[in-house]
Amino acid sequence: MTPPNSTTEQDIAATVLRERSRLGNFIRRRVSDPTDADDILQDVFYEFVQAYRLPEPIEQVSAWLFRVARNRIIDRFRKRKEVRLDDMAGDDGEDCRLDLLLPSPDGSPEDAYARSTLLAELQAALEELPANQREVFIAHELDGASFKEMAAHSGLSINTLLARKRYAVLYLRTRLQTLYDNE
Repeated sequence: MTPPNSTTEQDIAATVLRERSRLGNFIRRRVSDPTDADDILQDVFYEFVQAYRLPEPIEQVSAWLFRVARNRIIDRFRKRKEVRLDDMAGDDGEDCRLDLLLPSPDGSPEDAYARSTLLAELQAALEELPANQREVFIAHELDGASFKEMAAHSGLSINTLLARKRYAVLYLRTRLQTLYDNE
């Protein structure tokens, strides 16, 4: 086995020393548990060392480190709170509420960061839905309207509204799956 290049090791050490404080502060502002924050910081630097030794150079090292840190924060949050949408939904879909899946807005800085990231991705995905599916999804999930209320207001059957929401949920689940697979 070839020993590591001392120049490479010096570059890695210099980067860690230069970025450690800023990156640590970034993580601690978003993660309330100091132990978790330290674990994430170590994970980021471990990943940096592994990636730095690859033949492809990392361009914009600072941006790369912060992106990895953001992803690790979200991963840590997901592991704590992961709940499948199917597990929450009743047969009629009435128990399936988006607000039950998102982190609390009154939670820790980690919760607030994860919530804002998830909401931004959800907004982009909602804009991609057909209008009739988007309207049903928003009315039920965000406005809290029941399917009975929506049926009475729109003149559509409850089954039609349920089907539209189902298609919206299936699309959103597929579209947002990359957030959960980014581990």
